[in-house]
Amino acid sequence: MHAAVLHKTGDETLDVVDVESTSFGPGRVRVKMHKAGLCHSDLSAMSGVLAHPAPFVPGHEGAGEVIEVGEGVTHVKPGDRVIVCWMPPCDACPSCKAGDGHLCRSGYRNLAHLNFRSGETAVPGMLGAGTFAEETVIAAYAAIPIPDDVPYDIAALIGCGVTTGIGAALNTARVKPGSSVVVIGLGGVGISILQGAKVAGAARIIAVDPTPNRREWALKFGATEAIAPEELPETAKRLTGGFGVDYAFEAVGKAGTLRAAYDATRLGGTVCLVGAGSRTDMTDISMAELVLNEKAILPSFYGGDDIRRTYATIIDLWRAGRIDLESMITHHVPLTDINEAIRQMHTGEALRTIVDIA
Repeated sequence: MHAAVLHKTGDETLDVVDVESTSFGPGRVRVKMHKAGLCHSDLSAMSGVLAHPAPFVPGHEGAGEVIEVGEGVTHVKPGDRVIVCWMPPCDACPSCKAGDGHLCRSGYRNLAHLNFRSGETAVPGMLGAGTFAEETVIAAYAAIPIPDDVPYDIAALIGCGVTTGIGAALNTARVKPGSSVVVIGLGGVGISILQGAKVAGAARIIAVDPTPNRREWALKFGATEAIAPEELPETAKRLTGGFGVDYAFEAVGKAGTLRAAYDATRLGGTVCLVGAGSRTDMTDISMAELVLNEKAILPSFYGGDDIRRTYATIIDLWRAGRIDLESMITHHVPLTDINEAIRQMHTGEALRTIVDIA
């Protein structure tokens, strides 16, 4: 079969090559991939911003069909449609037992299972997933069943970006009806935050991004204002009488944009940090500011709740027409053109590109 392989960290060109899927056995599931989404975290892992051993098969957003289950697997069977979950709750670790299944680190442990072999080289899939492949073998609990009416491309989006964004608004920040919201960064996660804030009843949503077409998309998804980053200080003051917004979401993963979100937030407001940045990018928010302003800084990882609940909530909202996931997909490419998807993300011309695998 074919998979897209990154050979060296820092190289953002993938090679689509012949590989074998490996590591099948007890507690494992073989999945035929149908659709995968390109998420910015894939690029961060490829560049080294997010540490990941190379070579590896990127891709952590994806959905497909179970074609084989190992001994002891009972919650899915061949023919079931599943989301490949990159950080699934194992239900056994301290985080899961504390009710924080979204903080389970099973995805990192799953790196010990090398999903693929290319020639003589054993190759892991990104966080134990590796969805940029025609087939992948994953931990059974990473295969999350989905209803038959959910298309594979929609399911792929739910696997990461949509869950991360909508969950940040609904589960972590818990946006209140009638509130004012800023969203900095209008990629797939940022647009999902925006949709979550709209579902929660926010009265005013200010969308911030340097790319003009992404600002235009934001207005279509429910933003009341869409501005360039340099316009944020004046806009936040103008729309709130100088006080600041109730909630500001950072979906970029940079210290500078976290500072912009913090400064745009009112005293006692909430800053929700969603972007995953570098370990060496340090914030300059002072100890005095933290106490005197009493602005809550809430990091949100993978939707801020058990992903199975968040997946289910998102599917219900999608069915009811409360969120628009179809329009988030602006481009499709075959697996053989995966580098075109990377180019589209770098230029900002794509909101979400779906990789068509089968």
